[in-house]
Amino acid sequence: MRVIIAAIGKLPAGPERELIDTYIARTDAISGVTRLGPVEVAEINPKPAERTPAAEARLLDAALRDAAPRIALDERGVALGSAAFAKRLEAWRDDGARRLGFVIGGADGLDPDLGAGADFRLSLGAMTWPHALARVMLTEQLYRAASILAGGPYHREGAPSGRKRR
Repeated sequence: MRVIIAAIGKLPAGPERELIDTYIARTDAISGVTRLGPVEVAEINPKPAERTPAAEARLLDAALRDAAPRIALDERGVALGSAAFAKRLEAWRDDGARRLGFVIGGADGLDPDLGAGADFRLSLGAMTWPHALARVMLTEQLYRAASILAGGPYHREGAPSGRKRR
């Protein structure tokens, strides 16, 4: 299942870009086992006249093309733990999804119609995050989900730590 992340704005070279590239490469490396990936990022750079949520929504919608289901990152969405996120991705994959689309709005947020038309609304938590960090967090969670689905050691939730509590 291919994964596309459509986001407003182009990230410059720097630590956020490096982290995104790292997590995407890791996810793609185990995609044969998990059937989750490859992951691509479509960066939408609107012209000044297109910097409204409605205009950005049209550009994001076009970038997602035939992606289904579509997941909107939305602070009012459902906050999932990593294991639940992996199970949600697994269910979409097993239900036959071929191209999964995530959408991240611009500085003024996601157009309400685009968000309402999404198949799922995902929250990264109650805090507001810079768009660059939202992309990092999403790509990291995609890698974590792929690792969970592959039965790998990356996800340690619920695993004994071997440390004594004080």
